[in-house]
Amino acid sequence: MQELNRLPVADFKATAKSPVVLVLDNVRSLHNVGAVFRTADAFALEKIYLCGVTGRPPHREITKTALGSTESVAWAHVATTLEAAQDLKAAGYQLIAVEQTTDSVLLPHFQPVAGQPLALVLGNEVFGVDDEVLALCDAAVEIPQLGTKHSLNVSVAAGVVLWDVLSKLLVFKQNA
Repeated sequence: MQELNRLPVADFKATAKSPVVLVLDNVRSLHNVGAVFRTADAFALEKIYLCGVTGRPPHREITKTALGSTESVAWAHVATTLEAAQDLKAAGYQLIAVEQTTDSVLLPHFQPVAGQPLALVLGNEVFGVDDEVLALCDAAVEIPQLGTKHSLNVSVAAGVVLWDVLSKLLVFKQNA
C-alpha cells in the first residue's frame, strides 16, 4: 500500500472525513452495497446508514465488491430509512434525496450548504426513495442523462453525486 501512498485501515479511520453520509433506503443488491462501501472509502465519507432490508456486512456478496472497505468505513444499520432521516435532520444534516421527482434539481444546479453536514439518501433499485423520506428531505437532486433509460445503477449514482458534491465543497485539493 505504501507504493500507492495509501493509509493502513487504522490510520484511515483516524483521519478527518468528508462531511457527508450516505443513507441506503432498502437497497436490495448486495453488490451495490459493496460498491457503495468502496466509493465511501474512496471519498473518505463519515458513515453509511444501511436501512431496512439493505444488506449489511459481513456478507460474501458485499465483501466481493467492497474489497475491504467494510473495515475502513463506519456504518450502522437502522430499522427504517425514515428513522435514520429523522435522526440526521435532528442532528443538523442537510437531507438530500438522489431521486427524480417533479421538484428535483438537476445536479449541476445543486449547491450544498457550506459548513452544514450532508446526508444523501439513495433509494431502492426499483421503487426509489420512500415517499415519507422524500417529504422529510430538504431537496431532491437528479443526475442529468441523455440516454433512453433515465436511470443509473444506485452505486454508480452514488459515485457521480459524491464527486459533484465534494467538488463543490472544495474537499479535493488542487495538485493532491
